[in-house]
Amino acid sequence: MINNPTLLLNVITHDESIVYAYDPETKLQSSQWKYPGSSRPKKARMQKKQIEEDADFFFEQEGIVNREFVSPGMTVNADFYCDVLRRLHENVRRKRPQKWQNQNLIIHHDNVPAHRSYKVSQFLAKNNMTVIPIPILIRSGPL
Repeated sequence: MINNPTLLLNVITHDESIVYAYDPETKLQSSQWKYPGSSRPKKARMQKKQIEEDADFFFEQEGIVNREFVSPGMTVNADFYCDVLRRLHENVRRKRPQKWQNQNLIIHHDNVPAHRSYKVSQFLAKNNMTVIPIPILIRSGPL
Protein backbone atom coordinates (compact mmCIF):
# COMPACT_ATOMS: atom_id res chain seq x y z
CA MET A 1 0.00 0.00 0.00
CA ILE A 2 2.95 2.36 0.65
CA ASN A 3 4.34 2.05 -2.88
CA ASN A 4 0.98 2.50 -4.57
CA PRO A 5 1.09 5.72 -6.67
CA THR A 6 -2.74 5.76 -6.95
CA LEU A 7 -3.31 5.45 -3.20
CA LEU A 8 -4.59 9.02 -2.74
CA LEU A 9 -7.06 8.58 -5.59
CA ASN A 10 -9.02 6.14 -3.41
CA VAL A 11 -9.17 8.29 -0.25
CA ILE A 12 -12.53 9.70 0.80
CA THR A 13 -12.26 12.30 3.55
CA HIS A 14 -14.94 13.11 6.09
CA ASP A 15 -15.32 16.55 7.63
CA GLU A 16 -17.97 18.15 9.81
CA SER A 17 -19.08 21.75 9.84
CA ILE A 18 -21.83 23.89 11.35
CA VAL A 19 -24.16 25.49 8.82
CA TYR A 20 -26.27 28.54 9.65
CA ALA A 21 -29.40 29.50 7.74
CA TYR A 22 -29.72 33.07 6.49
CA ASP A 23 -32.78 34.88 5.26
CA PRO A 24 -31.47 37.52 2.87
CA GLU A 25 -33.69 39.99 1.05
CA THR A 26 -33.27 40.70 -2.63
CA LYS A 27 -33.04 44.30 -3.82
CA LEU A 28 -36.58 44.04 -5.15
CA GLN A 29 -37.93 42.73 -1.82
CA SER A 30 -36.26 45.51 0.14
CA SER A 31 -37.26 48.36 -2.19
CA GLN A 32 -39.84 50.85 -0.99
CA TRP A 33 -41.84 53.68 -2.53
CA LYS A 34 -40.95 57.07 -1.11
CA TYR A 35 -41.78 60.68 -1.83
CA PRO A 36 -39.22 62.97 -3.42
CA GLY A 37 -37.16 64.62 -0.69
CA SER A 38 -38.09 62.11 2.01
CA SER A 39 -35.31 60.51 4.02
CA ARG A 40 -33.78 57.23 3.06
CA PRO A 41 -35.53 54.19 4.56
CA LYS A 42 -33.62 52.37 7.26
CA LYS A 43 -32.40 48.96 6.22
CA ALA A 44 -31.96 46.19 8.74
CA ARG A 45 -28.83 44.11 8.66
CA MET A 46 -29.00 40.53 7.48
CA GLN A 47 -29.13 38.35 10.56
CA LYS A 48 -28.63 34.67 11.17
CA LYS A 49 -31.79 32.72 11.78
CA GLN A 50 -31.98 30.51 14.79
CA ILE A 51 -31.52 27.48 12.54
CA GLU A 52 -28.17 25.81 12.96
CA GLU A 53 -27.34 22.36 11.62
CA ASP A 54 -24.31 20.13 11.65
CA ALA A 55 -23.27 19.07 8.17
CA ASP A 56 -21.14 16.03 7.35
CA PHE A 57 -19.30 16.05 4.04
CA PHE A 58 -17.49 13.17 2.36
CA PHE A 59 -15.25 14.28 -0.47
CA GLU A 60 -12.34 13.18 -2.61
CA GLN A 61 -10.28 14.65 -5.43
CA GLU A 62 -13.26 14.92 -7.80
CA GLY A 63 -15.52 16.68 -5.30
CA ILE A 64 -18.24 15.90 -2.78
CA VAL A 65 -19.45 12.31 -2.81
CA ASN A 66 -21.98 12.52 0.02
CA ARG A 67 -23.37 15.16 2.35
CA GLU A 68 -25.56 14.72 5.38
CA PHE A 69 -27.32 17.20 7.63
CA VAL A 70 -27.77 16.33 11.28
CA SER A 71 -30.94 17.79 12.74
CA PRO A 72 -30.61 19.94 15.85
CA GLY A 73 -30.76 17.83 18.99
CA MET A 74 -29.92 14.60 17.17
CA THR A 75 -27.08 12.53 18.62
CA VAL A 76 -24.50 11.07 16.28
CA ASN A 77 -23.98 7.54 17.54
CA ALA A 78 -22.75 4.32 15.93
CA ASP A 79 -26.17 3.45 14.46
CA PHE A 80 -26.55 6.88 12.89
CA TYR A 81 -23.00 6.82 11.50
CA CYS A 82 -23.53 3.34 10.01
CA ASP A 83 -26.57 4.72 8.17
CA VAL A 84 -24.44 7.62 6.91
CA LEU A 85 -21.76 5.17 5.73
CA ARG A 86 -24.44 3.08 3.99
CA ARG A 87 -25.57 6.14 2.03
CA LEU A 88 -21.94 7.03 1.29
CA HIS A 89 -21.35 3.51 -0.01
CA GLU A 90 -24.38 3.78 -2.29
CA ASN A 91 -23.35 7.24 -3.53
CA VAL A 92 -19.86 6.01 -4.37
CA ARG A 93 -21.43 3.16 -6.37
CA ARG A 94 -23.67 5.60 -8.21
CA LYS A 95 -21.42 8.67 -8.60
CA ARG A 96 -17.93 7.12 -8.81
CA PRO A 97 -18.34 3.74 -10.56
CA GLN A 98 -14.59 3.46 -11.22
CA LYS A 99 -13.88 3.63 -7.46
CA TRP A 100 -16.69 1.18 -6.83
CA GLN A 101 -15.23 -1.35 -9.26
CA ASN A 102 -11.82 -1.17 -7.58
CA GLN A 103 -13.48 -2.10 -4.26
CA ASN A 104 -10.62 -0.34 -2.51
CA LEU A 105 -12.15 2.63 -0.70
CA ILE A 106 -10.09 4.32 1.96
CA ILE A 107 -11.92 6.44 4.53
CA HIS A 108 -10.28 9.27 6.44
CA HIS A 109 -12.41 10.35 9.39
CA ASP A 110 -11.70 11.57 12.90
CA ASN A 111 -11.41 9.53 16.09
CA VAL A 112 -14.73 10.34 17.75
CA PRO A 113 -16.20 7.38 19.66
CA ALA A 114 -19.04 6.80 17.15
CA HIS A 115 -16.49 6.38 14.35
CA ARG A 116 -14.36 3.95 16.39
CA SER A 117 -17.22 1.74 17.57
CA TYR A 118 -17.28 -2.00 16.98
CA LYS A 119 -20.46 -1.72 14.91
CA VAL A 120 -18.86 0.82 12.54
CA SER A 121 -15.69 -1.29 12.31
CA GLN A 122 -17.81 -4.31 11.31
CA PHE A 123 -19.63 -2.29 8.65
CA LEU A 124 -16.36 -0.96 7.20
CA ALA A 125 -14.78 -4.44 7.09
CA LYS A 126 -17.88 -6.00 5.51
CA ASN A 127 -17.88 -3.35 2.75
CA ASN A 128 -14.11 -3.38 2.04
CA MET A 129 -13.62 0.14 3.34
CA THR A 130 -10.22 0.77 4.93
CA VAL A 131 -9.71 3.53 7.49
CA ILE A 132 -6.57 5.62 7.55
CA PRO A 133 -5.53 5.59 11.19
CA ILE A 134 -5.11 9.01 12.76
CA PRO A 135 -2.26 9.18 15.25
CA ILE A 136 -3.28 10.15 18.75
CA LEU A 137 -1.15 12.94 20.18
CA ILE A 138 0.08 12.19 23.66
CA ARG A 139 1.56 15.17 25.45
CA SER A 140 4.14 14.50 28.07
CA GLY A 141 4.57 18.01 29.33
CA PRO A 142 4.20 21.63 28.33
CA LEU A 143 4.78 22.51 24.69
